[in-house]
Amino acid sequence: MSPAPPPAAPAPGTPEPSPAAPAPRVPARVTVVGIGADGWDGLPAASREVLRGAGALVGGARQLDLLPAECAGARIPWPSPLRPAVPGLLAAHAGREVCVLASGDPMFYGIGRTLTEVLAEAGAAPPRVLPHPSSVSYACARLGWPVEDTEVVTLVGRALAGLAAALHDGRRLLVLSAGAETPAQVAGLLRERGFGPTRMRVLEQLGGPRERQTEGTAADWPAPPVADGTDPLNVIALDCARAPEALRLSASPGLPDDAYEHDGQLTKRHVRAATLAALAPAPGELLWDIGGGSGSIGIEWMRTHRTCRAVAVERDAVRAGRITRNADALGVPALRVVTGPAPEALAGLPAPHAVFIGGGLTAPGLLEACWAALPPGGRLVANTVTLESEALLADWYRRYGGDLVRLAVAHAVPVGGFTGWRQAMPVTQWSVTKPAAADAPATPSTATPSAPGDAQ
Repeated sequence: MSPAPPPAAPAPGTPEPSPAAPAPRVPARVTVVGIGADGWDGLPAASREVLRGAGALVGGARQLDLLPAECAGARIPWPSPLRPAVPGLLAAHAGREVCVLASGDPMFYGIGRTLTEVLAEAGAAPPRVLPHPSSVSYACARLGWPVEDTEVVTLVGRALAGLAAALHDGRRLLVLSAGAETPAQVAGLLRERGFGPTRMRVLEQLGGPRERQTEGTAADWPAPPVADGTDPLNVIALDCARAPEALRLSASPGLPDDAYEHDGQLTKRHVRAATLAALAPAPGELLWDIGGGSGSIGIEWMRTHRTCRAVAVERDAVRAGRITRNADALGVPALRVVTGPAPEALAGLPAPHAVFIGGGLTAPGLLEACWAALPPGGRLVANTVTLESEALLADWYRRYGGDLVRLAVAHAVPVGGFTGWRQAMPVTQWSVTKPAAADAPATPSTATPSAPGDAQ
């Protein structure tokens, strides 16, 4: 038998074949199994079958301890911090069947989201998810609360201050605890925010044989070490009740000026409400609040929806610290504060959906930098009380259009034995939406425009 002829040489000019892309370093399949406090006994047959057949079992130590010996896969506790370790852990088990344990519903503030994102980044298929009833479902069933009418706030990996934005008189909240100490911390925050009369119920080990419920008010809730007997696996139910003397904070922009710590650098209530209306926040959008002052615009932007984000840029370090304190007090601790002058401090920031300029309008290049950073459809709103900045806004309005308005507010004050009006300084506001690139006018020149009728 003659040997096979060698492969023919490629014709001149034929490109070399591209090497095959390396297979992603991920497990052959990842299945996420939700498990409750009732452990193995509460799992359906499909979940049990996956757990028995997995080569690697990943989860918290408490969850792994709930599995019987017949689940023979290698047991791997989650490292801490969890998120940065996920890609490496999955790569270490490339080609194997991996089962990840999660509390309750893995796609409800659970590990399911993180795994889906990591696998997508690796170009791999999303995990198979086998959910268990969530702690929210169990809690609402015990309390008789409709799930669709119950707001949920998680404190797992989140700042306690974030709870403050959800506090409204008569509102029902479920708080997902970070551990045994969370109920006492929540009670302390409620007292500080004027919600001491709130009824608190702590539901522990929901769905398990050691399920328990403890009740009280935030005002009389015991502080550690008395409260240390709380089980780490707990959910807190709040029937929010505001103390009569506490400041009422609405869900809409235009909070009372007294809600803010400030040194006078504060966009006042009525102008603030008009400014937020012009900025038109929508879920998921990012705002640059330039010349942050007390942070009121960025704070109220974020309070409109839990997914709204904001960056406050403030050159004064004392005021920057004040912005952070106001953000914590008003329930938006995720507000990012950048200390430095604009436009220099804008370098490297993520592109905004909207920009508010409340100070520093005449800084060279500021308006140009903000306009350049906005995508088509982005909004820019600028407020001023000075003639110099007003002239600048008038020039940009002439070139770019939008709305140029003057906001004047007067307050009734005593005048002897009578009442009269005291006028606040009028605010000139320019708001504009950036057009598509093809329709955008040329960048404004710095030359003084000719007045109508001037010689050309």
